[in-house]
Amino acid sequence: MRYVFYVNPVAGKGNTQERIIESIKKFFSDKAEQFKIHITKSKGDALISAKQEAETGDNIRMFACGGEGTVFEVLNGIAGYTNIELGVIPCGSANDFLKYFNTKEEFLDISEQVNGTAVEMDLIKAGDRYCLNGCSVGMDAMVARDMAIFKNWPFVSGKMAYTLAIIKTLLKRLGVKIKLSIDNGIFRDTNCLFAVIANAPYYGGGYKGAPDAVPNDQALDCTVVDTVSKFKILELLPIYKKGEHKKLDICSLSRCESMEFTSEKPIPVNLDGEIIETTHIKFQLVKKAVKFVLPTGIANKMLTKV
Repeated sequence: MRYVFYVNPVAGKGNTQERIIESIKKFFSDKAEQFKIHITKSKGDALISAKQEAETGDNIRMFACGGEGTVFEVLNGIAGYTNIELGVIPCGSANDFLKYFNTKEEFLDISEQVNGTAVEMDLIKAGDRYCLNGCSVGMDAMVARDMAIFKNWPFVSGKMAYTLAIIKTLLKRLGVKIKLSIDNGIFRDTNCLFAVIANAPYYGGGYKGAPDAVPNDQALDCTVVDTVSKFKILELLPIYKKGEHKKLDICSLSRCESMEFTSEKPIPVNLDGEIIETTHIKFQLVKKAVKFVLPTGIANKMLTKV
C-alpha cells in the first residue's frame, strides 16, 4: 500500500495545512511505507494527479487534505478505479460529509487515518461527474455559488459566508421553475425554493437538508421545498438547518435512485460545493462506488451504523 496526500494550501484559509504536513512527515519518519505529499498548485491539479496515480495500478490510500473542492477533485480522478481508497483530512471551511460521523478529531489524526478501515460508500453520478455528499438546484445552489466568493474574504468563516450568501439571495426573486423527475418518473412542473439529492445529511456549512440520509445504504435521499415568501424563509431556515422540516407540508422527502431536471434557462447547480450552470442534468445512485477510509476510532464505533 502506498499513501498519497493531496494538500490544498488555501483551503480553509490555510490555517491547518502546515501542521498536517508536519504530522504526516513525523508519522512516516520511522516507517518503511512509501508516501507522497502533493501540494496542489491550481484548480484541477489534484484531479489530474489522482487519475495518473490510479492508472499505475498500485494499491493506494489517497487523502484529500482540504475542503469539499479538494475531495471533489480527488474523487473524480479516482472514480472507477478499484485499487484506490479515499480518505479525507479536513482543512476546509465546512467538510460537511464528515459531519455525519459527528467528530472531526479522528479525521485529523494521521495515525488513525493511515491505520483506518476502508468501507464501501455510495456515490452520486451527476452527468459525467461524481459526488460524495450531495447536489442541489435552486436557492441552495445560488447560495453555494456566492458562498465561494464570501469565504475568501478576510475573517469570514464558512458559516458566516453561508449566511452572507443567503442574505444576498434573499434580495433577489426566489424560486426556480423546473421540470422534475424522480426515479425516471413523469416530469412535473415544479416551482421550488430548492431541490436536493443527497448521500449524507449535511451540506451548505451544516444545514441538515437530508436528515435520514446514510452514505452506504444503497439509496439517495431527495428533498424538495416549495417556494415560499421571503418572510416565510426566516421561519423556515432554522427548522431546515436542524433537519426538522420533514413535518412541514411545503417539504417533500423521499428515498430514490435518481433525480433529473430540465429548465428553460441555465441555472446554478451545486455538486458537492462545486457550481456549474446548465438546463439539464440527471443525478444517479452508484452503489458501493468508493472505498472510503474511516479512522480507527470511527470505524470501531460506527461500522455497525454506516
